Amino acid sequence: MYLVRTPQLIQNLFPNFIWKMPTAEKILHLTFDDGPIPEQTPWVLDQLAAFDAKATFFCVGDNIRKNPEIFERIMEEGHQVGNHTFHHLNGWSSDNIPYYHDVRHCAKQVKTDLFRPPYGKLKPRQAQFLQRHYHIVMWDVLSGDFDPRLSKEQCLENVISNAQNGSIIVFHDSIKAGEKMQFALLETLQHFTDLGYRFESIAPKRAEKHVPLLQSA
Repeated sequence: MYLVRTPQLIQNLFPNFIWKMPTAEKILHLTFDDGPIPEQTPWVLDQLAAFDAKATFFCVGDNIRKNPEIFERIMEEGHQVGNHTFHHLNGWSSDNIPYYHDVRHCAKQVKTDLFRPPYGKLKPRQAQFLQRHYHIVMWDVLSGDFDPRLSKEQCLENVISNAQNGSIIVFHDSIKAGEKMQFALLETLQHFTDLGYRFESIAPKRAEKHVPLLQSA
């Protein structure tokens, strides 16, 4: 069970999380979870470059270890990166201390104060600890490209029907999401470009709350 658009009520319940970036301008924030992998991430980077779009990649540490050259390309092309744990851990089913160590392991590679929990799942204590050291970046629009029940057209409609100025939109540069992500991303870039939008990465300085990087990472 998941919600394509995060209701304002949920956003209000967790005000220290970043759900969208407040702006009156025609700006959208594309984010990609679970990479980098050779099967998808280079293709994503090619499309972003074609539209002069910048995005934010929430990277799994073990995938960075396996594909350092792709991670370097993300950085070299001016995109932002975030911590998505080293082993893509579900916070709800993880003990706190091992979870923190996994986050720190990934932090040694990404060196960023942006963090997104895999599946969007954190226990209250985990959230309390991590938000002292990171911006916890969630989303207000979920494409659903990971969902085998959805068509690629439905994934696109999820984005087009729900994105607003400042929206943080989730895609996945993963094998599982591949075909749907590729279709929906390309159409999203074209649709919103035609409407006069631009695509920017999530910069910590633009977040409502700024916290220091976890020094022990």
